[in-house]
Amino acid sequence: MAKREKPIPRKDWYQLDLSAIVYPTLHRHDFAPVYRQSVLLTEVVDPELLQRAVDLTMPRFPTYKVAMRKGLFWRYLEPNDRPGPFVQPDIKNPCQPMYFKGNNRYLIRFYYYRNRISLEAHHSLGDGTGCMCVLQTVTAVYLRLKGYPVETAFSKEQGYFVMNIDKQPDPEELEDAYMKYANAKFCPPRPGEKTYRIRGTKESFYTLNIIDGIMSTSAVLAVAKGYHATITEYLNAVLLYALLKKQESDRRLRLKPVKVAMPVNLRRFFPSKTLRNFITMIYPGVDPRLGEYTFEEIVTQVHNDMRYHINEKFLRGDITTNAATKRHPLIRIVTLFIKDFVIKLFYTRVQDHNSSAGLTNMGALKVPESMKPYIVRFDIYMGQPFSSRTNCAIISYEDTLTINFASSIIEADVERYFFRKLVQDGIHVKIESNREMTLEV
Repeated sequence: MAKREKPIPRKDWYQLDLSAIVYPTLHRHDFAPVYRQSVLLTEVVDPELLQRAVDLTMPRFPTYKVAMRKGLFWRYLEPNDRPGPFVQPDIKNPCQPMYFKGNNRYLIRFYYYRNRISLEAHHSLGDGTGCMCVLQTVTAVYLRLKGYPVETAFSKEQGYFVMNIDKQPDPEELEDAYMKYANAKFCPPRPGEKTYRIRGTKESFYTLNIIDGIMSTSAVLAVAKGYHATITEYLNAVLLYALLKKQESDRRLRLKPVKVAMPVNLRRFFPSKTLRNFITMIYPGVDPRLGEYTFEEIVTQVHNDMRYHINEKFLRGDITTNAATKRHPLIRIVTLFIKDFVIKLFYTRVQDHNSSAGLTNMGALKVPESMKPYIVRFDIYMGQPFSSRTNCAIISYEDTLTINFASSIIEADVERYFFRKLVQDGIHVKIESNREMTLEV
């Protein structure tokens, strides 16, 4: 590897970004905002080499090599020079709690199992884009240490998630991009109507049930085009269809709207290089109280909903609404204890009731040509849901698309309806799970 540049003076601390402020407040004994990303290689992982790759890579990502601290008015992140993070054998139930004083105060974990490398991160550090940069860079350095001719000198401008560990991070990678672009002249109101919630049997403490569906990207794209939709719109509609079926089977006396909470990557609309959180939520949905929806009508509703909300002007207004609270002079001087109480109350009473399930699509991943011979596929998991529901995460690489469900309830009705619909549309689905059961679709 090339000689490292002379280190630049680092910051002594990082203020939590606008999204990250919320996550530590929501910690409970049975919930932590932890998500996972994994890469499957073509050969078994060498844990000692993987540890070396982690040690070489982590200094390149200073906002991930941090510890959480609590101040009088706000929490913040400070550089963490303790040993670690240490590579560990994988576990059956991923996305376990992250305690701020455990694991040498690191809020990031690395696991291995056979040919799989997994990274788990606390959402206070960053979103899926930043996490994928860490995972792919560690993977590239690991393959390089194995002796493979893998290039590691890339920049984000080349469209890859592999970062050059021999260069210092761009200052823009460390910024809170929300506050930079939250400058709309109008703040749109928040949706406030309560939605359908799944009634399920709660699993025992921190049991995370995972169901993976593996399929051909080109097959899903062909079906989506048949509905005049993108892959994201089509799969969103399938999840809404499954939720409607579940609500119908519950035989409720009163129907409720069904909505999906979907994060939007704001880097698509604002020229930010940040590796921290830079997403906002939209809520595509249908209201069965208006009548019975055909699947084609659900697709049309999702298509129009996403076209209306996913544009630079609306998104700028949305993040300005979020930023207005943080900027309020009174809020700034309120102690952290009161802030925590208000945020938790608002989230549990209002925000968590705005959606019936979560869905995120990481999109089609791109890796350098020199890495392609060693990679099979990627997986992504949204982690433990805050309430009794299921979360769905989608990611594709080459012609492999994986849909990863994670839930904390025993029943898998939504997942069954979801994959059954894909099969009915002619998509061949391979199912994998950490459950000791068979999911018949």
